[in-house]
Order: sequence, then C-alpha cells, then structure tokens
Amino acid sequence: MTVPRFLAAKRSGRKLTMLTAYDYSLARVVDEAGVDSVLVGDSLGMVMQGQPNTLPVTVDEIIYHTKCVCRAVQNALVIADLPFPVNHLGVHKTIELSARILKETGCHAVKLEGGADQASVIEGLVRAGIPVMGHVGLRPQNVLMMGGYRVQRDGEVLLADATAAQAAGAFGLVLEGIPSSLAKQVTDQLLIPTIGIGAGPDCDGQVLVLHDMLGLTSGSVPKFAKAFCNLREIVAGAVGRYCDEVRQGSFPDSQHSYE
Repeated sequence: MTVPRFLAAKRSGRKLTMLTAYDYSLARVVDEAGVDSVLVGDSLGMVMQGQPNTLPVTVDEIIYHTKCVCRAVQNALVIADLPFPVNHLGVHKTIELSARILKETGCHAVKLEGGADQASVIEGLVRAGIPVMGHVGLRPQNVLMMGGYRVQRDGEVLLADATAAQAAGAFGLVLEGIPSSLAKQVTDQLLIPTIGIGAGPDCDGQVLVLHDMLGLTSGSVPKFAKAFCNLREIVAGAVGRYCDEVRQGSFPDSQHSYE
C-alpha cells in the first residue's frame, strides 16, 4: 500500500482497513492478515502505558514504537501519530519533528489532529514531501477542552475542517466520534478517503484500536469498539493452565526438555 494507492481506493469504491499497532509481534500479524494501513497511534499512551489519555505521549515514544512496527510491516501503509503538542509548535518545528519521525522510523506518513486550524501546517508538511492524514471530529488531544470524549455534532464545523484539510493536501482524513449522517455527508463531498472510528458505516474505511478489536481491553470501551474475539479470556486461560502445570510439576515434561 502506498499513498497513491490509498487515494485510488476511494475512486474504485474499495473500502480501506486500518488498525493500530505498537509492537513488532502484533504488527507482523496484522500486516500478514492483510490490513491496508497500520496506525501507530498516540493511543499507545492509554493502551501500552496505562495513561488516562493520550497527552503524555512524547515524540521519542512515537519513534520507538513506530520503529518496532516498521520492522514488522512489509505491505501496509504505516502512519505515525504526531503527539501533543507537536502540530501546534509552528510549521517549521512541525516539519522538523515530522521529518525526524519519518527518517528514524521508516514510516510512510504522519497523522495530525485538526482541520481548518491546521491547514497551514498540513500544507507545509506536504510541501516538504511528508504525506499527511488529518483527523477531525472528536480529537483526543483536545479532551480537556472538550470536557471528555463527546460526540461532535456541528456539521458546519466538521465540513469546514474536512474540506480545509483536503485543500491543504491531506491524502486522507480520520472522522472520529460523529453521527453517521454527518460522516456520510463529509465522505460524499470529499475526494480523499475518510477513515471512520465511531462515525458509522458510510466512511471510505474504518480504523479500530487493535486491543479493543481483539477483546484485550479491560473495563469500559467505546460504543463503536467491536471485539472480534475475546483474547483477554484466551490469554488468561493459557496463563492459568501454565501456572497449574508448573505448580503440579507436569511442565516441563520430556517433550519440552533437552536430553
């Protein structure tokens, strides 16, 4: 998958698939299973670090995890999140840090939260040769300003953000936490693909946090986060059996020992 092929998928009507990944092992599984794009999201702060939100994630941490993912991925388009507050530091500083991410990790693009307010930043990155995916609607990096993770319903603002990101040169756009009808309206009016997360079925593709999709997340999960298996239960069962066999002396047996 390349940026031009990603764009072409919308023109051909082929739905795009995206999942997050943060480490070599799972990124390899996801890539071999045929996902179109892997997002190294700043959601790693919550999923991998146990943080309450994405705000503590640093550029160095994004680089570390993206390096791990890029070593595994052979086919998918790898996109790295720009962590807070990189894209608010000015065009030149954002270019500098984004270029560092691309050069040190080998990823193919960056994603930043914002639409109309980030148009100049998106344009600057694209002019520097850095592919950019935008992100409008619910913006996790703005969670403190928004007062929580709330569905965004202002269609005028959403459409203005989406069209501004496209005009600035973004090759795709994440639509998060918006009503299905608004997501369809935005998708129908854009030439670039929309990737939905909590935005209904009419986007050009979908993204989920891998750990949510695998049923590994403990506690509450968003309404849109469908678990396609209960891996938490499977792993817990396997660990329990391992503990039992070690305590009973049945592992390791002769089959798993050297003579």
